[in-house]
Amino acid sequence: MTIEHRDDTGARFGMWLFLYTEVILFSGLFILYAISLSKFPEQFSAASHKLNIYFGTVNTLVLLTSSLTFALAVSAIQMGRKKQCLRFCWATIGLAVVFLINKYFEWSAEIAHGIYPGSETLAEMGPGITSFFNLYYLTTGLHGLHVLIGATLIAVVAVLTVKDRVTSDRYTLLENSALYWHLVDLVWIFVFPLYYLIL
Repeated sequence: MTIEHRDDTGARFGMWLFLYTEVILFSGLFILYAISLSKFPEQFSAASHKLNIYFGTVNTLVLLTSSLTFALAVSAIQMGRKKQCLRFCWATIGLAVVFLINKYFEWSAEIAHGIYPGSETLAEMGPGITSFFNLYYLTTGLHGLHVLIGATLIAVVAVLTVKDRVTSDRYTLLENSALYWHLVDLVWIFVFPLYYLIL
């Protein structure tokens, strides 16, 4: 029992350490954003209005809901409710898929209008708007990759739960997956106002 406790503690510490590196990664992007915004405030505002706020709002609601469903999955396994835990896990994965589909359609619409890194249309809009969209695609693309990785991780944990490798007595992997997912959600909470809500 003592060995398992040490393993769980080590796993939790390892996850927090990993999350710290993720925070540094996205913080670097937000610092780049702040520097660019200070140089091109009016252009950033104009660029922000070219984004579809409805897609951004829906995706915000989707991710907030997914954080709730995954938190409920952790609570369910702690109470020994395996089937309920699995339902919440699959619901979270479903919401992640909805998020990615929305992002695909949003990007497709923007690309169809010639707004993408390296395009002539974007270059003609000036350095400020070009800088905004370069950061927008880099940040949301990296975030989307994290959503995909998170959904895959949750699917793996769900399969392990089916096989009773994750139980009410041993759920550190599920808990760590939830920490990762909540970080993905938290990053989007910063992305949404920074890119979609500039006045």
